[in-house]
Amino acid sequence: MNRKNFTLVKFLFSFLFLFASAYATLAQDAAEGETLFKNNCAACHSSSDEVLVGPGLKGIGERRPIEWIVKWVHNPQAVIASGDKYANELYNKFNKAAMTPYPNFTEGQIKSIIAYVDASNAAPAAPAAGAAPAGAAAPAAASSGGMMEVLLVGLLIIMVFVLIALLSIVSTLSKLSGGEVDSEAPLMKRIAENAKKLAANSAVKTGIIIFALLLGGKATIDAAYGVGIHQGYAPEQPIKFSHKLHAGQYQINCNYCHTGVYEGKGANVPSANICMNCHNAIKRESPEIQKIYQALENDEPIQWVRVHNLPDLAYFNHSQHTNVGNLECKNCHGDIEKMEVVEQRSTLTMGWCIDCHRNTDVNSKGNAYYDKLVEVHNKDSKTPLKVQNIGGLECSKCHY
Repeated sequence: MNRKNFTLVKFLFSFLFLFASAYATLAQDAAEGETLFKNNCAACHSSSDEVLVGPGLKGIGERRPIEWIVKWVHNPQAVIASGDKYANELYNKFNKAAMTPYPNFTEGQIKSIIAYVDASNAAPAAPAAGAAPAGAAAPAAASSGGMMEVLLVGLLIIMVFVLIALLSIVSTLSKLSGGEVDSEAPLMKRIAENAKKLAANSAVKTGIIIFALLLGGKATIDAAYGVGIHQGYAPEQPIKFSHKLHAGQYQINCNYCHTGVYEGKGANVPSANICMNCHNAIKRESPEIQKIYQALENDEPIQWVRVHNLPDLAYFNHSQHTNVGNLECKNCHGDIEKMEVVEQRSTLTMGWCIDCHRNTDVNSKGNAYYDKLVEVHNKDSKTPLKVQNIGGLECSKCHY
């Protein structure tokens, strides 16, 4: 093979290697961004255009430069205070709801979240006909155990075809230089012969087996991390109750039906008597309302299916978060007032709770209980008092 042909083949191999490296880096960034997004952002933002507590993040990298996004994530209030027009329009549009700052996020981590958002929107949407049945758990957003594996397998297939083509070119050039080439043999036949040789190569076989084992191992680990996480769970209820109608259109406060949400450990599932406060006169003829009458006549509770359910080993107190912490229901449950059928929007994992405790400021105003704690904290720190500073990361706070 002459120097010119060798240089061409070397260039093709270098290009293939750079392409594979760049593609693998992008896939790795998107996988890291997925974890960060689900643990920190998914409670308030969707990766699509859908508006939850805050705006959907689809196309965020095109709407604002990365420098602006980094400043916003690190300290949104500072960006608003600077008079930034876009920030103030966003702040006012969403009822001046303060976004939780993430000063510890690096620029690389923020870019990985954007990469995940872009990747999730680039993936083809599932057709409506393939939607999960009403009683089944809705699939969570594409995970690194699914979308990333598809991308990597696709990349592997492309690399194999390119490698076969390159081997065919090298073989042909070698035969040309030695005068052994069969000019009558079709190109596809020569490619097929080289493919057979490649498949018989022991090194190639070993590489494919190792790659398959690594892929299978990663998928297994991802699946293990997903055990017990029911994000997207939207079971069919015994009565077709619409939160969009009651909490959204009629603006009925959550506390009216879930009586313990501000005063008790649990929010409480509403009894049939609460329903009858209105429906003893409203829509009595409705088949769904008749189910309430039947439950009362038979002296049987309505068998509502619980959507948000923490394991018994975890202690959670609603009043501590809603009454003392002044958190809104949508911080954990999403925009309930827009849901026809309620689903679990957040992961409710330990990591998700801990990240919230690390980044949430303690609501100490007007509460003398925190006065001494704030005084002691301010002596050694210039940052606001966080939940983690008052024991929010201690195991015994959440585990008996």
